[in-house]
Amino acid sequence: MRRVVCYAIVALVLGGCSSSPEPPKARPQRLTTANISDPKTFNPITSIDQSSAAAVGDLFEGLVRTNPLTTEQEPFLAEKWEFNKDGTEWTFHLRRDVKWHDGQPFTAADVVFTFDVIFDDRVANSLKHVLLVDGQRIKVDAIDDYTVRFTLPRPFAPLINAIGAGILPKHILGASLKDGSFAQKWGIDTPPEQLVGTGPFQMTRYVPAQFLEYKRNANYWMKDDAGKELPYLETKIQLIVPDQDTMYLKFVSGQTDWHAPRPEEVAELRTKAEQLNINVQETGLDTGSTFVAFNRNPAHYVRDGKRDPRLVWFTDKRFLRAIAHAIDKQSMIVNCLNGYGKPAIAEVSPENKLYHNPNLTDYPYDLDKAKALLDEAGYKDRNNDGVREDPEGNPLEFSLTTNAGNQVREKMCSILKEDWTKLGIRVNYRPLDFQTLVEKVNSNFDWDAILIGFTGTIEPNNSANFLRSSGNLHFWQPSQAEPATPWEAEIDQLLDQGSRELDPQKRRQFYWRIQEILHEELPVLLTVRDQRFLAYKRYIANVRPTAWGLYREELLRISE
Repeated sequence: MRRVVCYAIVALVLGGCSSSPEPPKARPQRLTTANISDPKTFNPITSIDQSSAAAVGDLFEGLVRTNPLTTEQEPFLAEKWEFNKDGTEWTFHLRRDVKWHDGQPFTAADVVFTFDVIFDDRVANSLKHVLLVDGQRIKVDAIDDYTVRFTLPRPFAPLINAIGAGILPKHILGASLKDGSFAQKWGIDTPPEQLVGTGPFQMTRYVPAQFLEYKRNANYWMKDDAGKELPYLETKIQLIVPDQDTMYLKFVSGQTDWHAPRPEEVAELRTKAEQLNINVQETGLDTGSTFVAFNRNPAHYVRDGKRDPRLVWFTDKRFLRAIAHAIDKQSMIVNCLNGYGKPAIAEVSPENKLYHNPNLTDYPYDLDKAKALLDEAGYKDRNNDGVREDPEGNPLEFSLTTNAGNQVREKMCSILKEDWTKLGIRVNYRPLDFQTLVEKVNSNFDWDAILIGFTGTIEPNNSANFLRSSGNLHFWQPSQAEPATPWEAEIDQLLDQGSRELDPQKRRQFYWRIQEILHEELPVLLTVRDQRFLAYKRYIANVRPTAWGLYREELLRISE
């Protein structure tokens, strides 16, 4: 390096230059990423979609957080905790050096307030279903300004893995909970400066369909090992783009620094790694699941006392098994994932080493078997028009959708439609923008069949809002007052039993059984799990990706 500098000086002298060149400018401490959807809300408690979670993820923090290297919980806003002998009292000691973005101190009152919000019946949220113990709320009390006690009706094994929700400022939102307006607070029309958290960044601008902008929290509590204030980054920008093609083009053109490549992009990025000055790193198998679900909600199919025949089909196990045998997972892996994937068999990902059930046998792709099952169930083409009719003469026809712009899922739907058409089913496929899709799934329940994905969790009980019959994300028929079927009642019971057992090895049997039931009853039909990758510019330092997320994201910095 010294020799190169000397040569440069000689060249300048010989050239007769009288002034020194400007030193190269250091790159700004700015990280730019992209997302394909606008957020639906800035409220971290009512959020259920990935785009909203990504929009506020750096603004709010929980009492604990998951270490993705060990998958254990580590101290965060709570610096330590202890519990009594039978595990019914947990005492958390809060950090004393944390302030809200507006300078107000963070205290135990904020923790109590946040859990009051979660358990409030007027606030629709997924966290409540994860934290209820035998239908009862957890009692949360402030012992003093920096000590919080959680009192449980009984021992509850998932507790430490379930209380990582972002803590909210009581001094900002407390009045809205009292007057019943909390659920309408912090919509996407809220000025960014009013979003007050304790996190490492503050939102400064939101321009719909264009970008979200964040600045470093100058008063953030966390320090690095040398005592230097964190985070290192000064600015974050999240571009909002219309589709995944645009997201990829933004990355290869240098407009973004960070990209989770689709399978078809991996080989090209690896080939161009030197040219683009990037690393392409494999992180592991998808920790979540991508599945087909059929709507079984009477709210959609029963009108004026008349029952739509689709509800009969979608609750007929013979129909569902036929569909399961008509999902060509190998074709999806080859044609949609470029070979970077595996068939999904159990609802819990193999990345969850403890709770994944490895003993299930997949439904093999077999169109002849699928046709035979439909024949046996009385679904036959009685008028030779190429479409089967049910025993009452109704043609088998339904709609299929997924989120537009996700080309992998759109390709998967094309494969599904082609094979289901071969079975004699008329499939009306129409992708929808993500916001419309979320509204149909979560609000008006106006859908027939859908291909969608859910993120996975290390703690199985954290999926209780999906698995429990009363859960708001119990996809096929949410928020049931009583379980609609005996097997759903059994899953509810297994969740209760699993939450009582403190020994992880013994707990496993309950969650393995839940996966067996889902595999047998087929409320969701699993497809494939893709191998995940992360591509990022080499000037980003301290990048440690894992299957469960980035390790210590606050240490990211731009090399000079």
